[in-house]
Amino acid sequence: MEKQWEWNTPLKFSLMFISSFLVAMTIVLMSMDQVELHSLIDAGRSAFFTFANPNPSSISPNSNSTSSSCPCDPPKKFTEKTNFPAPKFRMLMGILTRPGSYNGRNLLRLAYSTQTTNVAEIDVKFVICNVTDGNDRVIVALEIMKFNDIIILQCSENMDKGKTYTYFSSLPAMLSQPYDYVMKTDDDMYFRLDVLARSLDPLPRTDFYYGRVIPCKSTDPFFGYMGGMGYILSWDLVEWIGISNITRNHAEGFEDKLVSEWFNEGNRAKNRFTATPRMYDVPGLTTCSHEYMPDTIGVHRLKNKRTWAQVLRYFNVTDGVKPSKMYHLL
Repeated sequence: MEKQWEWNTPLKFSLMFISSFLVAMTIVLMSMDQVELHSLIDAGRSAFFTFANPNPSSISPNSNSTSSSCPCDPPKKFTEKTNFPAPKFRMLMGILTRPGSYNGRNLLRLAYSTQTTNVAEIDVKFVICNVTDGNDRVIVALEIMKFNDIIILQCSENMDKGKTYTYFSSLPAMLSQPYDYVMKTDDDMYFRLDVLARSLDPLPRTDFYYGRVIPCKSTDPFFGYMGGMGYILSWDLVEWIGISNITRNHAEGFEDKLVSEWFNEGNRAKNRFTATPRMYDVPGLTTCSHEYMPDTIGVHRLKNKRTWAQVLRYFNVTDGVKPSKMYHLL
């Protein structure tokens, strides 16, 4: 009978040793071929940044995606230029409010943080005077730490005793770089930022005064003044307010009307524009009220949850809520 082949222990260990040696030598030989190895690494790195680079313009203009070492080219959507054009102007939106109005500020943060526009860079800030209450100081400090969106002026809290003058006149020394436009608005006003930005885009950037003219029946921006619901000045007018004796000596009075008087006396703001009727009070309240309209720029006198909900519902602000197992909204 033919004897069957049997594995003995020495032979097993010999074959295992030889196999391990060959594997080790293969690894060593691969590591010695540095040129090929570096080429492979560079190819892999290039392929990764073609997909991951958030700024396609930073990719070398000499690169050719069709000659990639990858056997399959990246999807077209990753190689197309997707960066947005630079904003056409910058605007500071200053919302005048009081230190204790925490809930109102938080609602406005929600209303503005969910909006976007490619036309302008709009910085939303809350403007208050000196915080004298100890409890308010703690909460306001917490807001600054979290949001960094509060400007505290050197003044006592007021409406018509110089706060608006202090706001405008303080900005040139306070800011590291100027804006194209500066807005003053109230904390009961809601703006649709993209619509507002597009309305400003074709207009002048200097000697500029824009808002909802008062009296409300007027459409002549040179007759009357821009209502306190929200008006916008070009930066050169903000600088002028800070150095003019006209404004310094006449800082108190009905703030919105006062601004117009400054410009009339100083022969300023030759470029005046009214957003009538696209800025208005909530329906059925004042002579500046009318029904909501699709091309609205801003709505004023949002004094409670009901009016806020009406406005946000009309403009379908919350339609973008995504479905989830974590919540349900009937």
